[in-house]
Amino acid sequence: MELERQLTGIRRHILRFGASVEQRVTRAIEALEQRNEAIAREVREGDAEINAEEIDIEHECLQVLALTHPVASDLRFIMTVLRINNDLERVGDKAKNISKRVLAMGGFRQLDLPDTLRQMGEETRRMLGNALSALANNDPDLASQVRRADDRVDQLQKELFTWAHDQIRGSVDRTEAVIQLLAVVRALERIADLSTNIAEDVIFLIGGQVVRHQAL
Repeated sequence: MELERQLTGIRRHILRFGASVEQRVTRAIEALEQRNEAIAREVREGDAEINAEEIDIEHECLQVLALTHPVASDLRFIMTVLRINNDLERVGDKAKNISKRVLAMGGFRQLDLPDTLRQMGEETRRMLGNALSALANNDPDLASQVRRADDRVDQLQKELFTWAHDQIRGSVDRTEAVIQLLAVVRALERIADLSTNIAEDVIFLIGGQVVRHQAL
């Protein structure tokens, strides 16, 4: 019963952590779309809290491994949480990076955000939300949807690289602002990849199937 109580606590903790990270990604994207430096600073300054939360969850998992003898599904759960925990911390880092780029772009108001970038932000945010919903609801079908959605984000990234090339060619004065936006694009693409990792871990957690590095 004690092990069951500890595992329930860890599950609740990782879901709370996921919700917190998802909120920070949403806020970082809002800061970008609104050119809101106050929101960007809020996300950037909250990174220490994300790091502390990751360490707490890791400690809880390692304590269970050290003091109990989880077997089969319980062990799989602990190992999956450790991986998801690490990926969530990295997502938090990317949200901070987006916020830093928003602050760096403060002097480049003349560059309008392309609709493609807004689409990429929305797709990425949806992927993360769905991956976490799949975890909360033990939903392998939703996790598989997240894996498929990654192709769309990759395509949007390619379109944005083409846009950036055209912008710089059209006016060299835009170069620095475009470079900052490309850093945002890379961060969003990385969040999508990490969301895919989480979805694949959910599939492993539910059915024991390893789908990482496997084609859809």
